[in-house]
Amino acid sequence: MKVLFLNGPNLNLLGQRQPEIYGESTLADIESGVRSQAEGRAEIEFRQSNDEGALVTWVQEASGQTDVVVINAAGYTHTSVALRDAIAATDVPVVEIHLSNIHAREEFRQNSLIAPVCCGQICGFGTASYMLGLESALTLK
Repeated sequence: MKVLFLNGPNLNLLGQRQPEIYGESTLADIESGVRSQAEGRAEIEFRQSNDEGALVTWVQEASGQTDVVVINAAGYTHTSVALRDAIAATDVPVVEIHLSNIHAREEFRQNSLIAPVCCGQICGFGTASYMLGLESALTLK
């Protein structure tokens, strides 16, 4: 089984950007933890982009290349109709994840445009959201 983790804007700054909200782990730390947890169960690929178009392209290309996509769309969660449309158009199951509880944050962050076209949403568990995303992905295929 292959699981593709897609990470949106500013997640390359994890560990230094607002650690009181997002924690002190870097994206590389999170990736290492996910790879360890997946060992012997799934092949893991991690990608990050600040570019909305790259995320859309990667979702579109997922069909036939991966079994499940786990996405932390970050700020694009709340703004990207294009990303929502790409997820809706793919035949690959998509799990939405967030480090923080988006429903307990600013009003504009509480609405996810992609949630209705994803299999489910995991949020508020810090880096464990990624581990829970992996476990969820493993149940989908």
